[in-house]
Amino acid sequence: MSKIWTICKRELSSYFDSLIAYVMIIVFLGLSGFFTWLYGNTVFLIGQADLGVFFGISYWTLFFFIPAITMRSLAEETRSGTIELLSTKAVTDWQIVVGKFLAALILVGIALVCTVPYYITVSTLGDIDHGAIWGGYFGLLLLSAGYISIGIFSSSTTNNQIVSFLMALFIGMFFQILFDILSSSFTGPIGTFFNFMSIRTHFESISRGVFDSRDFIFFLSIIFIGLTLAQTMLSRRNWQS
Repeated sequence: MSKIWTICKRELSSYFDSLIAYVMIIVFLGLSGFFTWLYGNTVFLIGQADLGVFFGISYWTLFFFIPAITMRSLAEETRSGTIELLSTKAVTDWQIVVGKFLAALILVGIALVCTVPYYITVSTLGDIDHGAIWGGYFGLLLLSAGYISIGIFSSSTTNNQIVSFLMALFIGMFFQILFDILSSSFTGPIGTFFNFMSIRTHFESISRGVFDSRDFIFFLSIIFIGLTLAQTMLSRRNWQS
């Protein structure tokens, strides 16, 4: 565990040293703040004390931001040759993958924590469903974890950051858009399957404050499969070398 934490701290430091963290947090806060308080705001225009607009825009913002965060995680290590240096320090491929996963998740967590003043402000304006708010934050965290695992897998397949970014977006698009469209185009077991595979189905369930084991299984499965595939790609690299 100490090796995973060491890799996590190293990766997290690289985010802040290269200004990636600052840019991501500032742009995320700027976009979410604009749409929450200035454009289509439900608090002032409709008089409802909720953060539905914030969770809606964050659902899409993180979809694009996370591939940008993770595209360098393993691709840059492979390009520069530092991934081989890590492997010679008695660090397993799984520890490398999990360490980088935790670093990206912590960065997203920091960005979400910076939006807590939104919650505090809205809660002072009227009655608010606290369970739904915390469920929305938890849903964003699970959604982010799923896309981070996909991004890390994409980064493990190439040494080109742009290719990694586009591949993560392409894979994520199935869960974000295509499965949702297909679920409304089919009925019966096929429609039910596509509906289950749509990330919106599980995010909206959790964001309503409903905690269903199927939602947790869905997100944990994506995380596990993504990280396992990333580990497999690293192991394949070591075998070829």
